[in-house]
Amino acid sequence: MSLPYRISTLLYVFSERDEVLLLERTQEPNRGLWSPPGGKLHQADGESPYACACREAGEELGLPLTPAGLHLTGLVSEHGYAGQAHWLMFLFEVKPRLRAPPASFREGSFQFFARSGLDALKLPQTDRAQIWPLFWRHRGGFFAAHCHCHADGRNEWTLEESNVVPALAPQRLTRD
Repeated sequence: MSLPYRISTLLYVFSERDEVLLLERTQEPNRGLWSPPGGKLHQADGESPYACACREAGEELGLPLTPAGLHLTGLVSEHGYAGQAHWLMFLFEVKPRLRAPPASFREGSFQFFARSGLDALKLPQTDRAQIWPLFWRHRGGFFAAHCHCHADGRNEWTLEESNVVPALAPQRLTRD
């Protein structure tokens, strides 16, 4: 069976206190769960992952960005996710820090969380088990991972590249 390939960006945004910004989603995918903001790449327009991340930051966060305001922390490919599609996800840490969460919009509402508070949240299972641990470990560096999603619900993860470096000093740009 041939499945479509979907490409997306995820934005890992932090407050001045290094709390992570998450979106409680009111739409699929992940309705009712907490996820980083982001969105699908406009493939028909030839949009780059960096252009997509900047566009999504403007649309969802009201944050004007250029590629210089992003750090590509991870690349995750998923084979046969939910039996519906293959995914290629670019995980960007947004360098400017926010002072307050953005306003709610049609896809949900935002809130900041301390890293220690993520365990108590309703997160997508693959985010909790694999993507968040990879992000935290590689923050300031880079990783590439692949997940083979099986029809029986099993997921096989392979870490294809890992560049762990000491965390970069946070950039102190702020947005009200």
